[in-house]
Amino acid sequence: MQDKKDMIDIEGKIVSLDVLEQKFACDLNACKGICCVEGDSGAPLEEEEIHILEEISDAVKPYMEPGGIAAVEKQGAWVIDTDGDYVTPLVEGRQCAYVYFNDGMALCAIEKAWKEGKVSFRKPISCHLYPIRIKHYKRFDALNYDRWEVCAPACACGKKLKIPVYKFVKGALVRKYGQDWYDQLEEAAILVEQERQK
Repeated sequence: MQDKKDMIDIEGKIVSLDVLEQKFACDLNACKGICCVEGDSGAPLEEEEIHILEEISDAVKPYMEPGGIAAVEKQGAWVIDTDGDYVTPLVEGRQCAYVYFNDGMALCAIEKAWKEGKVSFRKPISCHLYPIRIKHYKRFDALNYDRWEVCAPACACGKKLKIPVYKFVKGALVRKYGQDWYDQLEEAAILVEQERQK
């Protein structure tokens, strides 16, 4: 856990100041969605999401790659990884089973089905929130900025456009914690910036 001076508490959600201060904006033309392909585990899932994935599996299948369909048919709509966490299955230990490719770019089949109105679930909240990672504890959630070398183009793009992490993932944060909570986060970010400028 980080030092307390590097975090703020909003309604029991402990937010790293990196979330407010670091810059980030996905640049898919540069990274080609590699975050959905790299890594040694699938996308983290909330417990309620594993049931949703089971329910929407048939609706999402037409948007998936053959390898992804085979992975889900063999492993299930979700799996438990070596850390004991719920995650999406992988295709031969590599990309997420729910990835599809368009002109060499990795995209989300779940989100494609959502955009076309086939499902009401957009995608796992961990994907929507990235580069924020949430760690759930008994009494609070900890929100941290996850640094990953494959996201170097997003860091560069965020700096160029001056977009802090929390603004880049605004929609996901509102989805997770609500508009009122996000408004408090935004107010906190303004206060932190004012303090830094003193």
